[in-house]
Amino acid sequence: MASATLFRTVSRYSFRTASRLNSVASSGRSLRFSSHFTPAHEYAQVDGKIATCGITDFAQALLGDIVYVDLPEVGDEVEKGDSIGSVESVKAASDVYAPISGTVTEVNEALADEPGIVNNSPEEKGYFVKIELTDESELEDLMTPESYKEHCEKESEAH
Repeated sequence: MASATLFRTVSRYSFRTASRLNSVASSGRSLRFSSHFTPAHEYAQVDGKIATCGITDFAQALLGDIVYVDLPEVGDEVEKGDSIGSVESVKAASDVYAPISGTVTEVNEALADEPGIVNNSPEEKGYFVKIELTDESELEDLMTPESYKEHCEKESEAH
C-alpha cells in the first residue's frame, strides 16, 4: 500500500515538473521548449533543435539510490531506441535509451563524480545528455506530460 502511494507521489512530481517547464514555454520565455516522455521513463526536454535527455523522477524512485552512471561520448550519433548509457543503483542496473535520434552535443560530466544528482534532480541537474535532433517528427511518437502522468498512474496501480 505504501509502495503504491510512493509511486503516485512520484508520478505527480514528474508531471508537476514537466507542467512547470511547459508553463515556462508558454509564458513566452522560451516558446520552443517542450517535454516528451517514453514508456520506459526517459525524457526529452526540447528547446529548438537540442533535447536534454535523462530518466524521469518516476524511474529514479524505482531504481533507488543511484551509484553509477555510464554515458556516451560527445559526438556520438544515436538512433531513437539506442542505448545511450546505463545507470546502476543499489537495487538494479538498467540501460538508458535515446528517446530521439541525433548527435550527442553534451554529456553531464557531474554524474561521473556524483551519480546521486539523478536522485535529487533527475529532470533538471541530473540530466544525462544533450542531443541535437536529426528528425523532429520522432517527437510525435513520445508521450506528452499529460499522457505520461496517466502512464505512471497505471504503472503505480500495478505495483
